[in-house]
Amino acid sequence: MDPTPSSSSASPFDMVSGALADYIPRAGTTAAEDPAAPPGEHHARRPSGAGQESGGREQILGAVSLDRDLRITSCNLDAAPFAGVSVAPGAVFADLLPPGDVPTVTQRLQRVLETQEAHVARVQRLRRADGTELVVSMSILPAAPPREGLTVSLIAMAKRLHLYASATAIGTSLDIGETALSLAQSLLAWGDVAAVDLDYAVWTGEAVTEQAQERIRLRRAALVPDRAWPEGYLTPGDNLPREASRLLAGAVMRDDIPQAIVIPDRAAVERTLLNDPQLVRALVPGKRPVSVACIPLVVDGPEGTPGPIVLGMTQVWRRPERPFLDGELLDLQELVAKTARHVDLARQHQREHAQVLALQRRLLPRAGSDTIEVASVYEPTTPDSAGVGGDWVNSFPLPGDRTALVVGDVVGHGLGAAAAMGQLSMEARALLSAGLGPGEVLERLDETVTLLDDTDTGLAAGYSALGSTCCIAVYDPVDHRVVMSNAGHLPPVLVHPDGSAETVTAPPHPGLGAEFAVREPFDEHEFAAPPGSLLVLYTDGLVEDPAASIDDGIRRLTDVVREVHPWDDLQQAACRVVAGLAPQGRLRDDITLLLARMAGRRSQDTATWQLPARDDTAARARVLASPLLRRWHTSDQARDSALLVLSELVTNAVRFGTGPVTVRLVKAGSRLSCEVGDTGNGRPRLRRGEPLDDGGRGLHVVHKLTTRWGVRWTNTGKAVWAELEA
Repeated sequence: MDPTPSSSSASPFDMVSGALADYIPRAGTTAAEDPAAPPGEHHARRPSGAGQESGGREQILGAVSLDRDLRITSCNLDAAPFAGVSVAPGAVFADLLPPGDVPTVTQRLQRVLETQEAHVARVQRLRRADGTELVVSMSILPAAPPREGLTVSLIAMAKRLHLYASATAIGTSLDIGETALSLAQSLLAWGDVAAVDLDYAVWTGEAVTEQAQERIRLRRAALVPDRAWPEGYLTPGDNLPREASRLLAGAVMRDDIPQAIVIPDRAAVERTLLNDPQLVRALVPGKRPVSVACIPLVVDGPEGTPGPIVLGMTQVWRRPERPFLDGELLDLQELVAKTARHVDLARQHQREHAQVLALQRRLLPRAGSDTIEVASVYEPTTPDSAGVGGDWVNSFPLPGDRTALVVGDVVGHGLGAAAAMGQLSMEARALLSAGLGPGEVLERLDETVTLLDDTDTGLAAGYSALGSTCCIAVYDPVDHRVVMSNAGHLPPVLVHPDGSAETVTAPPHPGLGAEFAVREPFDEHEFAAPPGSLLVLYTDGLVEDPAASIDDGIRRLTDVVREVHPWDDLQQAACRVVAGLAPQGRLRDDITLLLARMAGRRSQDTATWQLPARDDTAARARVLASPLLRRWHTSDQARDSALLVLSELVTNAVRFGTGPVTVRLVKAGSRLSCEVGDTGNGRPRLRRGEPLDDGGRGLHVVHKLTTRWGVRWTNTGKAVWAELEA
């Protein structure tokens, strides 16, 4: 292998191997002892020391050779920065690592052994004999033939290299805790202990605008290394005492500008803390001599706010015999300054995440009714992902004792997707409550999404209403049937009372606003849902798996929901379904599930008649309904009102409609529902009549005697419904 590959074409493997070519120990010797090395060459490779600012190079290379059992066969870690790292031939490589890193690093070593593919340039910590840690850049290379095993290169990272690597790595997460931990781990290269404390407002996502020192409250966000700390010392999650927050904030505020400070010894630290034993125990790590550098996390204040804003404080502790040099302090300030921007972005993301989550929680279904039981689970994406998505699910009662079940998904994440989701959800509810069928509602939503945004605008904002999916199902507890229409959403799953299950597929249709597709009407699909049936609505986050097809995910869901028994608590069952199907670890997409168990309306509480459209039909309807109302034990006043309303509705159907008249009465607790359907298209409207008008008074009677009334459109015409107190 060419030890000096060109920087423009060489792979990381080639570059690391080339750098190691002259440095790997030969036959148990070190490079410094190699008799073939030119005089003085090994001196040119050694820096003057890890913490020095002189002209010598800081970046020091070491190498460890391992056999297939991951035991050390030879090594070269005699350079100054590796001082205190104890290496013995025959020992396992894991002895060099902090306990928490052993499983991950061991897995990487074994993977390189198996695949013979290098694992290059990962930041890693090594243990020193005195308990401190050394930050290195570690590469794992397969040993060059004919040898077997591995070569592990270790670069004691130069401060500038470490600064660049840390600033790059810290910005990869939008989780506040992880961002703070990454910063603390990076700061550990300059000291023995690193801590990050953040203002309360950062945790809650609020805007940090308060400058008054006495109002600054800090909470410990990260502390490294992870070890057993003395009682009383602040660890992650602990709130700093108010006095400690005030003192730290005041210490770094000089000339009303936040600046880094260095306190050179323990005595000065204790004086800064007013010699308060409680504050000293809370902030000073242990009882040994220490010095500390305090660097504030600062961002520019919003427009109209004077001066910068302090988001929190970082502390780097080390032994006083290693004083902080000016160059080191500048490096620390640069790293913390770059991190402050990421902390503020994480704060803003946290606020947006909380706002979207509150909106979506608001849209979750409330309790069901005596005809249908509903349970839902919503699991948002983890905060450091792209942001909460546009998944939504809802259920609500409709006139005529029916219930609507709606599920949808807006493309993208964040507040824009949530706003579009909220608008579509509310519009769907309004249209369904106004009497439109599922297919007609989807047609209106299809028009709405084209008005919300266009493809360029939406995708540039991280979301797009165009291409949103939605599935609407309306359950009729009297007929025990469901009418469904689907716009590009995954098919619901129906579990029958006997335990069998099937996916309910409607005629295919693209998502909402898909103008590029052939425009087709939204067809409606009707199917039976007898009492005891379970209807399952969900979004793709529940069934998607990168390693399997979406059909496999739906089959897994079908198998799981078949295990939900009629006597199971439905909310607990929904949680079990999600726990069994949701991917482990971080969620990259929202998970939404709605279970609806159909109970139906008892036959003795309903009655349906189909009557011819004749002049005597109203009288016939009163004759049929009167004994039924008596059996339902309605009051005399309620019975008279119901018969009068029924008579007026039937009269209007005969007069203005065509074809047969369908009459349906339903008793739901203390409420009576009366519905009269015909094949006409005209919509009855309540209007203010003149004193001498002969017509138009029937709807005024209905309006006065009922709690509410309206019109529902059907495939054959319309149905006018009214509700009364029984």
